[in-house]
Amino acid sequence: MNLLRPERLDALARDYASGLMHGGARRRFEAVLRASRAAELAVLVWQDRLATLAAPVPPLQPSPAVWQRLEQRLQPAQPATAAAAPPRRGWLGGILSGRSLGGALAGLLLAVVVLREQPGLAGLEPARETLPASYVGLLLDEAGKPTLLASSRRHGKVLAVKMLQPIQIPAGQVATLWALPKDGAAAFRVGVVPAQGNATLPLPAPAEKLFFGVSRLAVTYEADANATAPAPAFVLSGHCVKLW
Repeated sequence: MNLLRPERLDALARDYASGLMHGGARRRFEAVLRASRAAELAVLVWQDRLATLAAPVPPLQPSPAVWQRLEQRLQPAQPATAAAAPPRRGWLGGILSGRSLGGALAGLLLAVVVLREQPGLAGLEPARETLPASYVGLLLDEAGKPTLLASSRRHGKVLAVKMLQPIQIPAGQVATLWALPKDGAAAFRVGVVPAQGNATLPLPAPAEKLFFGVSRLAVTYEADANATAPAPAFVLSGHCVKLW
């Protein structure tokens, strides 16, 4: 069985990144990861997608004023003639107490935040079982540590960049991303990447047209953000592969 067939590799990378792969199957796939850059990139892309599901949702704590207004609305003043009578609170009254409804309101607000951030959890957007056809690049630093992950839809016109670890950009310079064609043609500038975090770089043409003949990506430090040729030394470099 050819594990590097795009559909098969995508399914294996998904199971590996999500922890569904165990035992001998996981050990065999780890051997594939050591030998295949495409497999390593597929796993990194799935890990990046799944990481959003593990992101903590900040707690929502209503202010004292919110609690006070809720209690005022849910417990209106009693008529004077009934003031001496003890309030009758059955099971429904306990459920509808100010604190209980306030807690329910806080839970509802939390649910709204979660669904806004992750609509796929409630089926509000179509779930994708496979990764879209994409160009993906993994750039390593001089020590061989993964530092930059770049990806673009095959026919997309933006390149998503994620810094896997921060880089130290010299004062007065910018970190410029270059595409290196496999036929030895001149490298062309893709855009400026940040020292850390994420960025989205606009592309002048669809990724298919720009990266079809590109085998590697590289980053250099440049004094001019619009440099037309890279500096001699690459700070980061790595393969550019297509996943489909």
